[in-house]
Amino acid sequence: MSDLSARTIDLNSDLGEGYGPWVMGDDKAMLDIVTSANIACGGHASDPETMFRTLTWAKERKITVGAHPSYPDKEGFGRRRLPYPPAEVERFVAAQVGALIAIAALAGTRVSYLKPHGALGNVATEDRAVAEAIVRATRAIDSKLAILAISGTVLEHVARDAGVRVFSEIYADRGYTPAGNLVPRSQPGAMIDDYGAAAARLLSWLETGLMPTVGGDPVRLAGHSICVHGDDPHAVVMARAIRVALAGRGVTIAPFLG
Repeated sequence: MSDLSARTIDLNSDLGEGYGPWVMGDDKAMLDIVTSANIACGGHASDPETMFRTLTWAKERKITVGAHPSYPDKEGFGRRRLPYPPAEVERFVAAQVGALIAIAALAGTRVSYLKPHGALGNVATEDRAVAEAIVRATRAIDSKLAILAISGTVLEHVARDAGVRVFSEIYADRGYTPAGNLVPRSQPGAMIDDYGAAAARLLSWLETGLMPTVGGDPVRLAGHSICVHGDDPHAVVMARAIRVALAGRGVTIAPFLG
């Protein structure tokens, strides 16, 4: 068993995904485990009260906060690929991130990065025009905002080329294709529910840089952050098991942005 004490990694989760009286996940419990929080900002979920509450909890725990914009699609939870042209993508991303920044100011904290949600994030992995729209919106809002992108994707490369700080993430609970993309949720192997298997896969990746794939050879991926989805019924247990497993091997858990 190798020593991983030289490694540092962030744990992030998608939070604030309720709406009005409807609650999604246990955000308080997740904020006691993760080091960064991607907070929904009105596209696929959330409202001003939900944003304020989640931001306040994050501030109390000194958690780094990111905006989690999506297609305007509460009915589909932002997981449907909608035919918005890039110019409209740029505007709705700016509107959503701007809303979270405003609520963060009321809560006494700040938004440090942006991570696109669901279908928008998946489209931006391969569609350069959509990736460029997200990057343009990010730069226009605040040149200091960073982008958290799925490792090895078009969004990551576009952001870097534009001079935007970009960090890459690995998914703890999602399967990968041999091309390094996420397996669509409709296909076998898309979700990983076994906590031990998820932790073992991440430890192997930290040691080798290679991520197992569904139906192919492992793919080499870099990463600054590990995502555990907050909307899964077992998310808290999964996140806690992963944190314990990584810390047990000497890995330092810390935000990718100071």
